[in-house]
Amino acid sequence: MINRSGSIFSGHTFLLLLTAGCGLLILAVLGFMVFLGRPLFTADFFNLFMSSVWAPDQHLFGILPFVCGTLAIVILSLLIAFPLSLGNAVLINLLLPQLPAKFLYRIVKLMTGIPTVIYGFVGISLLVPFLREWSASGSGMSLLSAALLLALLISPTMILVFVESFTAIPQPHLNAVAALGGNVRHKLIYTLLPGAKNGIMTGLLLAAGRALGDTMIALMVAGNATAMPESLFASVRTLTAHIALVMAADFDSTEFRTIFICGIILYLGTLILTLTLRVFNRNGSKADLERGLS
Repeated sequence: MINRSGSIFSGHTFLLLLTAGCGLLILAVLGFMVFLGRPLFTADFFNLFMSSVWAPDQHLFGILPFVCGTLAIVILSLLIAFPLSLGNAVLINLLLPQLPAKFLYRIVKLMTGIPTVIYGFVGISLLVPFLREWSASGSGMSLLSAALLLALLISPTMILVFVESFTAIPQPHLNAVAALGGNVRHKLIYTLLPGAKNGIMTGLLLAAGRALGDTMIALMVAGNATAMPESLFASVRTLTAHIALVMAADFDSTEFRTIFICGIILYLGTLILTLTLRVFNRNGSKADLERGLS
């Protein structure tokens, strides 16, 4: 690829082509979904597909309950996982001695490799029966069940990112806090959290993206009801679970084509998270640079 004779096809060109190829592949996936779902983009699109009723036998294909179910599970799982992950990261980086901290860190890294279906199987065997007896209503397969398991799934990702962000804080900064008489709380509030805010936001958005795209947990423990989520103990269906469940008799049915609408919504959701992360990191880097120059 890198030619001494001055060939145009250099290493830089090769990497540029790879980058362009990846970008075109992503756009091709979006184009594929839009192409197959194009018959649904009519004047009655929102009335037909953004309604709250899914009943294909009555020609009602509202996917709004799946959108709301997805958002509910993702938001609730983040609310559960974020304080848990931040606390574990502080524990590893600041509170525990070196050996226990290293052991806990390795356990967290090991958890990132556990298949999602294992979490779902454990949820069906242990969590669902517990919630069914505790709530005394429903089957136990609910919004809360899925959110709790999803929080467990995404927590290791956040913990690792948070720990790396805390580790990047220069040790002299922490030593300066100690020299001024500060304790662990002062180090956390005035040094670690402000210095690692970009990393914290990165971990949060990465976890949100993983929660948004997860299929197995929602499929196995959320209950897959086609109604709007009404409570924590109500069964819900997510967009990813809907895509996995829809089995149409023929390729051209409206029911089958709704999965491409769901795919486009998920694609746009992931795109928004990615752009938000890039904008936040860019603004954070500019702010850090300005503080360094001032």
